[in-house]
Amino acid sequence: MATAGDARDAGERSSEGLAPSSDQMTTRFVFPHPDSADADGFLAIGGDLKPGTLLLAYRNGIFPWTTRPLTWWSPDPRAVIPIGGVHVSRSLRKVLRRGRFATTFDRAFRRVMERCAAPRPGRRETWITPPFISGYTRLHELGYAHSVEVWDGERLAGGLYGVAIGGFFAGESMFSDEENGSKVALVAMEEGLRASGFTLFDVQFLTPHLRSMGAVEITRAQYLQRLRRAVAAPGSFTPGR
Repeated sequence: MATAGDARDAGERSSEGLAPSSDQMTTRFVFPHPDSADADGFLAIGGDLKPGTLLLAYRNGIFPWTTRPLTWWSPDPRAVIPIGGVHVSRSLRKVLRRGRFATTFDRAFRRVMERCAAPRPGRRETWITPPFISGYTRLHELGYAHSVEVWDGERLAGGLYGVAIGGFFAGESMFSDEENGSKVALVAMEEGLRASGFTLFDVQFLTPHLRSMGAVEITRAQYLQRLRRAVAAPGSFTPGR
């Protein structure tokens, strides 16, 4: 079984894209090449959820999924939403035109994560455990993770969060406490990414819901090629500019 724990010091492999600037931004772990993943996309076990480890993983097309134990994944094929290609159905257009929902960015990042982790009908457990919430909230504080919030008055009705590096955004999870809440969140995030000059919107696995919103599958090789260009691009998430 491949592990992320049998590692050299991060300073020995800075050529992989992570530029250490502080203790938080370095990691003692290395990952197997994404092509080593099995048919389900499982790649490695071990490591931690510190900022340096997470950023190294995302720069290399890898993401964590469980914490007991901590596992790392790189599926093939990979699901993405083409920038400028999100599908807005006729019924969703009506919802957006009515103006019932308001959207904000990075106003309630931790609350969005907590709502994504909340139990739902048919789901008792979630992979978004407290260590995930702590790890990604720290990434948010460092400017590498962002959220979109959907509001119905003062009520948080939906949201989405993910990781941003250069011109790359990895959507991690979304929730909807009111009908269409997550759809409005996804449309708003795609618009924000487009306005910020992003080129790659990763949604990891294709689901019927994501397919209906315009997501498509590409091979891992295609994804990694696009990822290299996207993370190397200068960029910042500034949807309101």
